[in-house]
Amino acid sequence: MRSKDAAALAGGLAPVLYRPRKARVANRKLTLAAFVAAVAALAVVVVAGIAVTDAATATDFSIKNLAPSLQHPFGTDWMGRDMMLRTLAGLSTSVLVGLLAAGVSSIIALVMGAVAALGGKKADAVVTWLIDLMMGVPHIVLLILISFALGKGFWGVTIGVAVTHWPSLARVVRAEILQCKQSAFVAAARKLGQGPASVAAKHMMPYVLPQFLVGLILLFPHAILHEAAVTFLGFGLPPEQPAIGVILSESMGYLSAGMWWLAVFPGLALIATVLLFDAAGSNLRKLIDPHSSQE
Repeated sequence: MRSKDAAALAGGLAPVLYRPRKARVANRKLTLAAFVAAVAALAVVVVAGIAVTDAATATDFSIKNLAPSLQHPFGTDWMGRDMMLRTLAGLSTSVLVGLLAAGVSSIIALVMGAVAALGGKKADAVVTWLIDLMMGVPHIVLLILISFALGKGFWGVTIGVAVTHWPSLARVVRAEILQCKQSAFVAAARKLGQGPASVAAKHMMPYVLPQFLVGLILLFPHAILHEAAVTFLGFGLPPEQPAIGVILSESMGYLSAGMWWLAVFPGLALIATVLLFDAAGSNLRKLIDPHSSQE
């Protein structure tokens, strides 16, 4: 028994059977700081990319094909465009596409998951069949077909990503709602006379919301990577629009000439952006998920 507990027992007070470690408070603060730092870094990338969009497209043939230097940290391309500015503008475009597509996809997932869990056996069978069908087709193939059918471009790739990325989150939402329906507190609320709307608003929504928010954030890196992949293959954003997929696609023809910086730095920047989203999602899960809030 701890000395404090022994002193409390000697003084006639009840001993503290469970005392949280101080390290847990520090860990929670570090987790919150890491989440805020990741979100702030992503916001800086988006704002900086929007601010330098015009400068990223400016050409100067007198400085074309320059290797990385202090003046041009990412080098310049065959048209004298600064690759660091192009990379920032491309990341901003990719992140905005990913945010819009992931937001729409998460709404579809929430609706589908709720219909499957609350709509009865037939609705559950239909939604489950749709989820299995969507997950049975490779994302990239379905994404290319949808983007091409819609004329490619910004809206084509955004709608394609949104339509193809909801099944995984829908399965999570469905499972959470089904688990909540079978819980004791929902049964008690119904016996106390609360209606379906009240039970959904006061009990089911707070229960599902943490997993939904984490799933939403973790959709972003998938959306960004698939947007870059489709654009790289020529079925996404147009060449005149700054995007990481466009930059990587154009750089392939110059790698054999030794211009490695055209692909290396944009590729590393894309990986860093995806890792920032992953870090934000992982830390948010630790903060709001009851199963991991004490980690």
